[in-house]
Amino acid sequence: MSAQQWRLDAVSNNLANVDLNGYKRDEAVHKAFPEMLMRRFNDDGVYLMPFGSMDTAPIVGKIGMGVEQNEYYTSFSQGALKETTNPFDLALEDKGFFTVQTPQGERYTRNGAFVLGKEGYLETKDGYPVLGEKGPIQVKQNNFTIDAQGRVWVNEEFQNDPHRLISMEENTWKKTTLLDSLKVVNFEQPRYLAKQGNSRWADTETSGPAQVIPEAQRPKVRQGFVEGSNVNPVTEMVQMIEINRAYENNSKMIQTHDAIMGKLINEAATFR
Repeated sequence: MSAQQWRLDAVSNNLANVDLNGYKRDEAVHKAFPEMLMRRFNDDGVYLMPFGSMDTAPIVGKIGMGVEQNEYYTSFSQGALKETTNPFDLALEDKGFFTVQTPQGERYTRNGAFVLGKEGYLETKDGYPVLGEKGPIQVKQNNFTIDAQGRVWVNEEFQNDPHRLISMEENTWKKTTLLDSLKVVNFEQPRYLAKQGNSRWADTETSGPAQVIPEAQRPKVRQGFVEGSNVNPVTEMVQMIEINRAYENNSKMIQTHDAIMGKLINEAATFR
């Protein structure tokens, strides 16, 4: 029953985050306790012989001892890409993570629903700067574009004037220059990343440190798209029904076992 409770917690969390961009579903992984051999009672005839001893108690079979929680496994399979046409929205195809700067240090995310901060920096919706390979990325609205390799291009004609507002129609991109490249990273063991909430992860000793992906191997960056969660709500609902039924069956088995044991104890007390 405890194992089913762990499974239910994982499914409930997946359903609660089904609409969170970049969310990766969790799955509760269990392992079995060691099995035990069953021998027939009152037939443990052990006798000595010249080469040692022999146990004549016949083995009836094996008995399982149930399962226990092993770990929460995070599936990093690709979520569906949703087109938004918002130039601040970014999505990664294939493996990799965006890097953001937080008060606790660098954190990593697949949630590319970014915004333009008050000081002109590309930020997450909760105000954490998105990092390029040179540091935080400062751009102007309607004056930047990000290609499939994650390179950030700006029109230097308007970039250096913070008070100059421009429109997309006005920008002719005659003096395009490379500003920076997004810091897209990956890990040796991404399954051991620590979840921080809001589709952010932190590296751990087991996952290994973040490694910037070389440009030739970098996943394709899609501007104007966001990656949805990889949670299938129908599948999760089916699993929730299965878990509830398994929990109820286990509960009934325990009640039945208690009732039988109580009856045996009462009969044993009657024959004394």
